[in-house]
Amino acid sequence: MRVKKIISTTLSTLMFLIFLVVVAAIVISKASGGEPAFFGYQIKTVLSGSMEPGIHTGSIIALKPGGDMNRFRKGDVITFLNADNMLITHRVTEANLNSAIGETLYTTKGDNNDAMDADPVSSTNVVGEYTGFTVPYVGYSMNFAVSKAGSVLLMIVPGLLLLLYSLYTSWKAVAALEKKNATPAPSEPMPEALQ
Repeated sequence: MRVKKIISTTLSTLMFLIFLVVVAAIVISKASGGEPAFFGYQIKTVLSGSMEPGIHTGSIIALKPGGDMNRFRKGDVITFLNADNMLITHRVTEANLNSAIGETLYTTKGDNNDAMDADPVSSTNVVGEYTGFTVPYVGYSMNFAVSKAGSVLLMIVPGLLLLLYSLYTSWKAVAALEKKNATPAPSEPMPEALQ
């Protein structure tokens, strides 16, 4: 019985913590304008297979934003805005610093692509550096979570699960109390004169 109580308490705590993390991620992503950031790292979703097998489609990756965007060298993986204002994460194959304007032009290529990217990337369009942290396939659920339907679902479902769990534990407690009250107290032996 004690093991059940420990498991029950652990599951309740875990569900509550997951609920808080999901709510925090949604609030942070809405406040920051889209993608969540944790401890100074931006979390981005990979939508193509251009960096496979290292980074799979649907993965989430952590980026370190800021700093000197002219610092990247051949072999570094960067995330940048292309001409269509889309975020792309590719590997630097060449870096050419134009010291006159203080800007570096990067030639980039996806690890899974046969050819270099058509347009060089200006250091002013670099968003951040890929940290090497990736979690495969979580990006699909992150994209769903930041959608309107996902936000609503992720707010309602954990709350509903907590409500159902509290109703279940309340029902179990009432049933145990009723069982205890229905069980007759052990009676004392009747005196022989009354028998």
